[in-house]
Amino acid sequence: MQYIKINEGKLHIVFGITEKKQIKLLHFSAAEFDENRLCKEPQFIDEMFQLVQVNFSGYDRPYEKHGNKLISTAPGYMLVYDGMEDTRNVVGRKLVITQKDDVTGVVVVTTWQFYEGTQIVRMWNEVFNEGNETQTLEYLSSFYYAGIEKEGEGSTDDKMELRICHNGWQKEMNWQTYSFPSLGLGQTQPTVYQRTSKTIEVTNTGNWSTKEYLPMGYLANREADTALYWQIEHNGSWHWEIGDQNRHFYVAVCGPEEIHSHWYKVLEPGSSFCSVPAAVGVASADFNEAMGELTKYRRRIRRQNKDNENLPVIFNDYMNCLFGDPTSEKEFPLIDAAAEAGCEYFVIDAGWYAPGLWWDSVGEWQECLERFPNGIREVTDYIRKKGMVPGVWLELEVMGVHCEKAKNVPDDWFFVRHGKRVYDRSRFQLDFRNPAVIKHVNEVIDRVVNEYGVGYIKMDYNIEPGIGTELYADSVGDGLLQHEKAYLDWLDEVFEKYPDLVIENCGSGGLRIDYALLSRYSIQSTSDQEDYINYATIAANAAAGVTPEQAAVWSYPQREGTPEKEGSLRERADILEETVYNMVNAMLLRIHQSGHLAELSPERFALVKEGITYYKSIRADIPYALPYWPLGTADSRDSLLSAALVTDEHMYLAVWRRGGDMARAVLPLKEGFHGKRPVEVRCAYPEKLPCNFDLNPLTGELTVDLPKPVMARIFEITLR
Repeated sequence: MQYIKINEGKLHIVFGITEKKQIKLLHFSAAEFDENRLCKEPQFIDEMFQLVQVNFSGYDRPYEKHGNKLISTAPGYMLVYDGMEDTRNVVGRKLVITQKDDVTGVVVVTTWQFYEGTQIVRMWNEVFNEGNETQTLEYLSSFYYAGIEKEGEGSTDDKMELRICHNGWQKEMNWQTYSFPSLGLGQTQPTVYQRTSKTIEVTNTGNWSTKEYLPMGYLANREADTALYWQIEHNGSWHWEIGDQNRHFYVAVCGPEEIHSHWYKVLEPGSSFCSVPAAVGVASADFNEAMGELTKYRRRIRRQNKDNENLPVIFNDYMNCLFGDPTSEKEFPLIDAAAEAGCEYFVIDAGWYAPGLWWDSVGEWQECLERFPNGIREVTDYIRKKGMVPGVWLELEVMGVHCEKAKNVPDDWFFVRHGKRVYDRSRFQLDFRNPAVIKHVNEVIDRVVNEYGVGYIKMDYNIEPGIGTELYADSVGDGLLQHEKAYLDWLDEVFEKYPDLVIENCGSGGLRIDYALLSRYSIQSTSDQEDYINYATIAANAAAGVTPEQAAVWSYPQREGTPEKEGSLRERADILEETVYNMVNAMLLRIHQSGHLAELSPERFALVKEGITYYKSIRADIPYALPYWPLGTADSRDSLLSAALVTDEHMYLAVWRRGGDMARAVLPLKEGFHGKRPVEVRCAYPEKLPCNFDLNPLTGELTVDLPKPVMARIFEITLR
């Protein structure tokens, strides 16, 4: 076998060209390649290590695959290597690999884009039907790699660690760690080659891209000290799986496909299809290192914008405040208080467009004069007068079932299945492939920007329309995918027309945290979690799913509060510590201030203002800082939590206590912040509430006393 070796930083990649002129991906790792780790049986080499998995209808799949595994595809196994282009562009090295199959006439082009300064490759595959027959594409991988376990001598049962980010409404960013056996994929006996029908699967089907999981994964080999991690950059249906084949384990990463997503695509002669992109990287077996690399990469692929440079402080009137019931009378005192606290944007959230209960009548987005007797422009002008940029809430992708406009437009404005409009939660899903729909949503954007004076839009999305639409598509999944691509194209056009407009990505909180959308949107709602004590888990973990400067976290200090007493944790919270805890949740990310600021006591308001003032003093570092978790990622059951952002000279560290018996946190600082260079440590927020701490300069452990059951602090550690 002829080897092609690619080395870029820690990335060690090896392709093999077989005697049958097939290209195999043999190695993708932070470790050097050792060919002795591969199965040597010629049959296994033939059956495995494809660079691309691609499956057409009507062709035999002769190799063992067992069950629904996305391997041993046809014509995937028939592809023949036809060359590689190895070039460099402004972002880094670029590989373009071509394969062909004479039986079907298919040409598959694989593109791998490297990024200087990261250990990550962005990759996608494109299928061209250059044959004479129409083909039906059922599956196309974005990344496929067999041999993920091959470094090290030990059993995969012991050495492999898989981390999955579970997600859900008010339960976002929930990282959990598994062994292969804990998920039903234990290693078989060495004398029997692997061929189980079991896979580990993480899947989304539908338009809420992260309603159950974030589209990413992390796999560490603790024995070999290596890790592989990936993210799928798609705003709809996606899938990744880990399975076994011929004494190896593989990972397969893709967008929509037929088995899980009800997707297939008819390829006429001369037509083509491109997979959704995926980013795959390597690191040592260190979750902090891997997420740091992803953070750097996410910043490289993101639309350049001032919002992610300046990190303005946002007030939004929804959470634990007006809750979708705004009026002019309610807004004016909030605007005054937000300006006094130091907020720079003020967002009028849901309800500004309709009187009373508005859920099932939305869709036209005209100002409601019952709520704003002198028009909404009176309020947005007052926001600007107070030195802030006004914003409004929209949910442009839906129309309520009682919206008058929805009653008068044709069905092809909407998703349709079985000849009927698709309903979810009393709303219809608009189809962004329809030019009339684009005209409608553009009119809304133009109106709120030019007539209402808006500079910020909270773009929410509160339905799940399911597997797709049957109109003008080969499959319902194909209709969904076309819609999602059209939505991204529309976003690009909006930002081209209004480059300084800030649009927040919200999906009932954090149910659309994907980098198809976040490469465009500058800011992401992390959750609609209403309990500040529970929000700490989401805030602590947020920087693993999204860059810190894009992660919007609510802070909503309460009007009421009680001194410590028996009862629930919230009842036992000190009246000032509750405010501090709320602020700490947001202060290392993006502050989404809310709560009844105008009705806070002077002491509580002063703590809000102090927190915002300190945030402004450090926010210039946040777009360059990398995440670090002194205690590991947080779990909802943890009583002590910590998260940090690290630059070359500073570490900004948040620590929380929520109940439990432990009143002392011992926090190991990141390597480089102890040892030869002296450091300075201070409790940066709040300044006046007491907090005892001590740094051991030899071990680099920061010990913090947290005597009250609900407490949080921000520490600043500086290298001298």
